[in-house]
Amino acid sequence: MITRYNDLAANERTYLAWMRTALSLIAFGFVLERFDLLLRNFGNLIGHEELGNLSPASRFAGITLVGLGLVTLLLSTWRFIMTVRSIKSESEEVYGSRTVLFLGGIFILLSLFVLLYITKVISCPVVSLS
Repeated sequence: MITRYNDLAANERTYLAWMRTALSLIAFGFVLERFDLLLRNFGNLIGHEELGNLSPASRFAGITLVGLGLVTLLLSTWRFIMTVRSIKSESEEVYGSRTVLFLGGIFILLSLFVLLYITKVISCPVVSLS
């Protein structure tokens, strides 16, 4: 039997959850970045070419989310490796609050980004289809 199997399995489940989150961020960022292409094609189809020229905010938001997803992939892999080393070592380590503060800061920045994106989209001029 593998020593400390439960701890290693829990670490792997956490790592896979971070991977799923990172891939979701990348996919959502790609969808946002390509949303203007959908609007442009739809505008050409119905005869309103100006529909595709709304705002560059979706492109910026999409690229930012793809970048955030890639950073999440790298950080979660680094954290997984460090936790495996920590579990396999015999030394006792004290749990620090730096990680919690760092992740809390990331989530606060992500929340501010979403809030700013929503306010830019709401303040964007609406194109009349009539």
